[in-house]
Amino acid sequence: MAYEVRLLNIYKGSVVKSLNEKFNYKNTLQVPKLEKIVLSRGIGQAVSDKKLVEQAVEEFMLISGQKPVVTRSRVDISNFKLRKGMPIGCKVTLRGIRMYEFLDRFVNIAVPRMRDFRGLPTEGFDGHGNYTLGVKEQIIFPEIDVEKIYRISGLDVTFVTSARTDEEAQELLKLLGMPFKGNTVLV
Repeated sequence: MAYEVRLLNIYKGSVVKSLNEKFNYKNTLQVPKLEKIVLSRGIGQAVSDKKLVEQAVEEFMLISGQKPVVTRSRVDISNFKLRKGMPIGCKVTLRGIRMYEFLDRFVNIAVPRMRDFRGLPTEGFDGHGNYTLGVKEQIIFPEIDVEKIYRISGLDVTFVTSARTDEEAQELLKLLGMPFKGNTVLV
């Protein structure tokens, strides 16, 4: 029996059809799709405490299922005691099956665990069909053990789509289950 990704099957089945009906595409290849999800975290205190970068790398490995890339500073900034090449954050890019699995866990498990959650803001679209969201606490992910956390910190989640407009991207993400403010979850 082959392994099937639930959200990918939903995309291929109902989401493509719904988007095609709403926006009247001439070809099904014009229908927007989710291309990648990027998780990133900048760690300002990493200059004085190297453990913070190691902790962030371990957390991103647990959350995403793959090893993140450590980001390094590009310039010297003497006021912050920052030297060129010092580790100051990490990021991971998810594509394919891992991307859809992360999105499924994010929408159905992590987002409802956000403190005072009333829906995701719609102001995070960039005008080119991409959506960025800031998560204030990494403890919303069930993979993170609260007792082993060195310090609570946030992360940025960017959803990169092939949509040409923000309206198309918002409709795509809404059909994939993103609970935007004022909308109910459709998945």
